[in-house]
Formats: sequence, C-alpha cells, structure tokens
Amino acid sequence: MTDLEIAQAAKPEKIKYIAEKVGLTPEDIEYYGPYKCKVRLDAINERFNKQGKVVLVTAINPTPAGEGKSTVTIGLTDAMNRLGHKTLVALREPSLGPVMGVKGGAAGGGYAQVIPMEDINLHFTGDLHAITTANNLVAALIDNHIYQGNQLNINPTRIVWHRCMDMNDRSLRNITIGLGGPLQGIPREDHFDITVASEIMAIMCLATDMEDFKERLGKCVIAYRYDKTPVTMAELNCVGAVAMIMRDAIKPNMVQTLEGNPAFIHGGPFANIAHGCNSIIATQMARRLADYVITEAGFGADLGAEKFMDIKARYGGFAPSCVVIVATIRALKMHGGVAKTDLGKENIDALLQGIENLNKHIENVKKFCVPYVIAVNRFVNDTDEEINTLLNWAKANCHEISLTEVWAKGGEGGEDLAHKVIRKIEQNDGCCHFHHLYDVNLPIKEKMNIIAHEIYGADAVEYSPTANKQIKTFEENGWDKLPICVAKTQYSLSDNAKLLGRPHNFVVTVREFKPSIGAGFIVALMGDIMTMPGLPKQPASNAMDVIDNKIVGLF
Repeated sequence: MTDLEIAQAAKPEKIKYIAEKVGLTPEDIEYYGPYKCKVRLDAINERFNKQGKVVLVTAINPTPAGEGKSTVTIGLTDAMNRLGHKTLVALREPSLGPVMGVKGGAAGGGYAQVIPMEDINLHFTGDLHAITTANNLVAALIDNHIYQGNQLNINPTRIVWHRCMDMNDRSLRNITIGLGGPLQGIPREDHFDITVASEIMAIMCLATDMEDFKERLGKCVIAYRYDKTPVTMAELNCVGAVAMIMRDAIKPNMVQTLEGNPAFIHGGPFANIAHGCNSIIATQMARRLADYVITEAGFGADLGAEKFMDIKARYGGFAPSCVVIVATIRALKMHGGVAKTDLGKENIDALLQGIENLNKHIENVKKFCVPYVIAVNRFVNDTDEEINTLLNWAKANCHEISLTEVWAKGGEGGEDLAHKVIRKIEQNDGCCHFHHLYDVNLPIKEKMNIIAHEIYGADAVEYSPTANKQIKTFEENGWDKLPICVAKTQYSLSDNAKLLGRPHNFVVTVREFKPSIGAGFIVALMGDIMTMPGLPKQPASNAMDVIDNKIVGLF
C-alpha cells in the first residue's frame, strides 16, 4: 500500500478524545472538523506544570533517495508511547509548493504518519493562507502609502518587504508592478517569496504569545527612506491588522498519529531559507502536557539542527535532552557517488565513503554537547552486508545506533530506538551541558565564520561587495547582535549543491544579508539559493487527482 492508501484506510479517533489523552477539555480546543482542532493559547495554565524533555530529530544532508526524517520522528513518538512514556510529537506544517513540486508532503510515511494526511498536506486549518494574506496586506499598504503621498519618505527602490504565495513559481522571482498609468500605482521592480520564507512565518514560530508576536511584528524592517534609515512595520501602522488576520493562525493545531497519539503541527519555515522549526508556542505547550516532546528541524544538521540550537532553543529558553540523527543506506550511497538509478545494487565501498557525511553531522551535534543516537531508517532493498557494515562502523567508533523499521511496522519498529533514546537521556540527565555555537554579541563576520568553519567545514567565507556594505548598515542600526540564519543549499555541507559527501578545501560565499529584525535573526544568503523555488520538469501535481471524491497521487 502507498502512504496515501494507508492513511485513507485508517480509522481515526475523534479529536475530542485525542485531546483528552493529554488532559485537554472541549473548552480548551476549537474544532476544525471531527479530526483536527486548534488549542486555545489560554488552555495551558496552572493545570499543566510539566517541563517535558525535548528530543530533536535531525539528519544527514538530504538526497533524492529520501531519508524519512518525519517518518522516524512520528514512529519514535508512537514507540515511546508504546513503552509507557507520555510523549507528544511537534512537527511543521507542509507548504503546498513542495507538495505540488518534488519533495512531497510532510506527514510521515507508511505506518508512521499523522492524519488526516490529505488535510495536513493541503489547506489544513488555513494557517499558511493567513500568513500569505497578512504578508501581502503589508506589501499592499507599502505601495498604497507611496501612492498616497509617501509621508514616510520611502525609497521605492529600497523596499525589502516582498509579496508571497504558497507555491513554487519561478516566474514571480522578479517582476514589475504598477504599470498601466498613474492610477495604477507607482511602477517599480518587485519580487515574490514562497510563503514559508515570509518573516511573518518566522515570527509566528519564534513568538511566545500574541503580545510577543505583535512586538516582533512592529520591529520588522519593510523598507528604507531616501536618507537610508529603516522603515518598520510599526511606522506603517499595520501591526494591529496583521495580528487580527493571524489571531487564529497563531494557535497550535492538534491532530493524531496512526496509533492515536496526539500530535501538534504548527508553523513551517523553510530550513534552507528560514530557521526550519515548528513554533515555540506548540513546542512549549507540548512540554507542559507530556514527559517527552519529539520534534524535528528541517533538512540536515548543518541547517535545521544548527538553527534549532542557535535560534529556536535560544529564544525558547530550553535545551534539547537528546538528538536523533537519521540516515539511510540509500542516501549514504548517494553521498558516496552512486547514481539514484543504481541504489538498488549493493555497494559497500560507496557506503563507506558516504558515511563521511554522517560522521560530519555527528561531529556537528557534539559541538552543542548534546547526547545523540543514530537512527538508520531501513529500506527494503538494504542488504544484510550493507546493514552490518554500517552497524559495525558505528560500534567501532562508539556511536549509539538503532535500525528502525517504523515505515513498515509503525511504533513497534521504533521501540529499539526509543529504548536507546531514553537510556541516553537518563545517562546524561544533569550532566548535559548544552551550549550554543557562538555568542550573539560577536561581530557578524565572526559569527558567520564560526558557523561556516565549525558546521560546514569550510576553509573560509567570502563576502560580496553588497554583503560588506550591508554589514556596515546593520552595525549602524544596531542589528549586528542577532543570531545568523544561513540560507544555502540543503544538499551539501557547502554552498554548492553538487558537492556531496564530506567536501574538503572549499570556500563559501555570502552574496547578501537580509535583516529579519522582527524574527530576531540576520539571514545570510549563500550561493544561488532562491527564496522562491521553481517546479521540476515533471511536478508531483501531474499524478494528483480526485476520482469518485477520493484523492489520488498525493504523497
């Protein structure tokens, strides 16, 4: 059976009873149909006083062969509950762009899924639509302000707030607006970002409550004046309207796993563009409701995990108790030079070469002083010799490792991983000295150099003339004391998507910096990374349809 068929065959419990499993009452939730709901922000009060331990699931650099990070995250949650540990999963919401493109959905796979899978991967509870609308309200108000006399003295050539939409559409990366005469606005160049790259998405995922959300919105830099001073969202007088549009979206969504365990799915900033983690509100809510919270960070440990540690955990005020590093033999062989078409063939040499990518991500996790377990997500074509080679390598190098089969067996297939995660946490309880990679008060270039050298393994960082000018501007405006959020390719430790495995002797280039002052970080754009992806030659949408009122082709 396909992932979609497995999800459609499931018989979910009503969301009322799912919420009751963690102590929530009907008054605490807002229904979005029988199988999904939002949890009111005021529901988590003095009734819930737990401080659940956070387990972060990360991975090697992704490949077209797939790693199944979300599948392992969900399967581990079900396994922990099977072993009697009250555990919640906290995931990101999927973006329709990747769903219709090549990546597919983000609801797990096989028998380790969150349901209703179709709803989650499509419109869900409307959060991304709300973000799109709120973002584009700000964009419309900027152009209207200029048209109506430009009291803020905004330079139309220095507007940094872009329009967005929740779809991959390369044709909208660079556009011209305001054409058609003086009644149609002021002609200027503009750009579209994908919704998950909107700063409003990042703010929703880093805010701690509605007041913090509004305060962060007010700090957003939307443009510069002719005298080069910044213009904020607060000055445009639109914070209240944006907060109104986002009033419901900021509330975490609750659904369930295939095994009937509660699951939070809230927020979805891209990890190769933004910080790639679900909302702090959902994570902290889950911590108050459960003993353990299993969450993930997008893509590999070089992007998602680093940002989780240095941005989300910093603003959330918590430390992860354990990290799970997901790898597949298929993906490791690709990092060892095997083409996707040849992955079904046994290749020990390529596997050993590809293991270097895994080894680098282990080193990266160690830099934060957090215990870890490797999760090998088993595929049917993995041979016994390949499996034993990887397990023996881990044993020889003193790495805790678990062979998981959650895709095929659900929580049962993750029980060994669950046992090892619990043991790691108990062994290190009280002696885990988590720390961030850098001090935010360091100069921008010093922070950037630490990330590039320590996490990517780069020899040096080069900066474009534009980036160097921006650093001076940021310093003048007092924005240099913020964390760095790197936007680069997810496929490589470098900024070159073709350099797989563990590259050596390379330099990364920062072409541009973007101030996300409301979110609370500085975005460093590397290589040719785009904030508006494109669709592939054969988009996944080609296989999607509704037949006899039943969705087909969604994955």
